[in-house]
Amino acid sequence: MTNPPSLYEWAGGAEAFERLTDRFYEKVVADDVVGPLFAHMDPAHPRYVAMWLAEVFGGPERYTKERGGYAHMLGHHLGKAITEPQRRRWVNLLADAADDVGLPADPEFRAAFMGYLEWGTRLALANSQPGATPPPQAPVPHWGWGVAPPYLG
Repeated sequence: MTNPPSLYEWAGGAEAFERLTDRFYEKVVADDVVGPLFAHMDPAHPRYVAMWLAEVFGGPERYTKERGGYAHMLGHHLGKAITEPQRRRWVNLLADAADDVGLPADPEFRAAFMGYLEWGTRLALANSQPGATPPPQAPVPHWGWGVAPPYLG
């Protein structure tokens, strides 16, 4: 395949990521493990996370232009002292939300999607610990298909 679609396109674009984060944060606020981290969440938070994920997966650079990119995202994690059980629950709830809203279930998409979730949440966990000194500036990651491009059989 010479020009495979981005993960953003394959997932269904901005609307798909908005559905995903709306459903995800419904689960989060009701969860006893990660819910406390979001007790004072801005009502627009799901939309902002949808913008972040859309940009990471190859969509428009709205999070960077409108929210400040990596530095802004980093600021939301500093000092939170996220635990491994919270990180793991966040990943599991997002995977469940992806199923709930009908994100593509093909192995190639889900491998790339889950790969980013694992990588990103492990960075967030490390950056959230007391005394962590992550780089204050970095590009927003741009996640692709990895070793398994989309299957168009």
